[in-house]
Amino acid sequence: MAFDDKFRLSSHAVIIRQGVTGPCVLLLKATYGDCAWGLPGGALEPGETIHEALQRECIEELGVVVKVSYLTGVYYHQTYDSQAFIFLCELENEAAIRLSDEHSDYQFVPLESLSSVQKQRVQDCLNYDGIVLSRKF
Repeated sequence: MAFDDKFRLSSHAVIIRQGVTGPCVLLLKATYGDCAWGLPGGALEPGETIHEALQRECIEELGVVVKVSYLTGVYYHQTYDSQAFIFLCELENEAAIRLSDEHSDYQFVPLESLSSVQKQRVQDCLNYDGIVLSRKF
């Protein structure tokens, strides 16, 4: 890779709520692209740190500030030539979620309903032992 080459960086929040059958993770339904469900978060803007991007994206997408617990993993996604930084986060004081125009819905979904990539990232958060993991997909 040359000095001037670029690839994508993003920061995402794993927000857990205890469900009837176990932990559930917050997913947002996009109004763009393939309208997929995904974790809150998005691409870093020039000059931003991964923490600044995480807070900015959560404020934009959820309408709330999140409490960041810790970085749990960095994941390379070959399809997008991107690195995703995944943080375990909490909603402050049961904050009310107010979606932006980028998303049409949100749900707390059980882990077994996640895609294999999302499930691995969330399980890494839940099993965090102080070592930030790195994986490729």
